[in-house]
Amino acid sequence: MAQQDRAVRTRGAVLRAAAAVFAERGYAAATISEILKRAGVTKGALYFHFDSKAALAQGVLQEQLTPQYHLPRELKLQEWVDAGMTLARRLPREPFLLAGVRISADRPGRDVLGSAWPAWARLTSHVLTEAKKRGEVLPHVVPEETAQVFLGAWVGAQFVSQTMADWADLDDRTAALYSHLLAAIAAPPVLTRLDTAPDRGARVIAEARRRSGDLAGIAC
Repeated sequence: MAQQDRAVRTRGAVLRAAAAVFAERGYAAATISEILKRAGVTKGALYFHFDSKAALAQGVLQEQLTPQYHLPRELKLQEWVDAGMTLARRLPREPFLLAGVRISADRPGRDVLGSAWPAWARLTSHVLTEAKKRGEVLPHVVPEETAQVFLGAWVGAQFVSQTMADWADLDDRTAALYSHLLAAIAAPPVLTRLDTAPDRGARVIAEARRRSGDLAGIAC
């Protein structure tokens, strides 16, 4: 068990170091030697878990999938807003997410590993399709098309925020993006009920953590 625990800790250290390096340098410029130095492990320990830089980057991308802080809402459009706002809140603070953004933006990383962008577009399209069935979205809206429009604007907001404000205004930019787009696609009675405030992501994360703690207490 001690050996197994040590292996888990080593793998975690390697992934955290790799995420930091990929976030700073991108996939092509990142080196195994720098990742080893930051992780404080031997080359043998790293290659025991990951047999290549591509495998290591794939591991980093997999790690960014959790936690999602997803909470069901009465309105599917609010769930969509919450997904984007929590991501905007987490992104500047979590190296795994920053690494995913950098790898998706870098051509060498996309060529080897693909991109997170199509998955985000599919999620948006799925949620908007469900929202349209419920009457939350105006009849003329084409979910797949709106998803692509949102994706382009969302990626642009990330890059502008990173370049001009070192991510400090990403919450505000994301909130403004949702407010403008929802005004064009949401049914009027639904639009007035949506919360797109800049602090929405922080509040949803706090709520999810609080619920998780309450459930843990009940389990005990």
